[in-house]
Amino acid sequence: MKNRSVPTDAVLPHVVYRSVPRACEWLTRVFGFEEHYRYGEPVSGAQMRLGGAYIQVSGPGEWGKTPAEPGVGTQMLTVFIADVDAHYARAKREGAIIWEELHETVYGERQYGAEDLDGHRWLFSQHARDLSPEDWGATVASPSP
Repeated sequence: MKNRSVPTDAVLPHVVYRSVPRACEWLTRVFGFEEHYRYGEPVSGAQMRLGGAYIQVSGPGEWGKTPAEPGVGTQMLTVFIADVDAHYARAKREGAIIWEELHETVYGERQYGAEDLDGHRWLFSQHARDLSPEDWGATVASPSP
């Protein structure tokens, strides 16, 4: 069975925001996400995508709060994109808080870190070099399939 509302071949993180409509507008304008759908009256959730990455945007409730509410980060999301330099320039131009400048990592990624309007931390990354984990000092616990 295939469900067009929930991609089964990817992780679908649920990210909590104080205002779903405001978050959708900000994520579109600053990070380039596209809204797939929204639901509720008033709006209580939406699904957004950036390339092949999907997120579910939800309002706060008993099960979750934004980092802006308790004042601490609870997770970080990494999205792989085709042109990280252009994405970085857009996010910076649109006023995203850049907490990690654009650079190449020891493990072969070109990436930067940004914080969104509710304090969620994001990494945007593009493959720069093909390195095995051993090349940069990691210990492999089990081989990849």
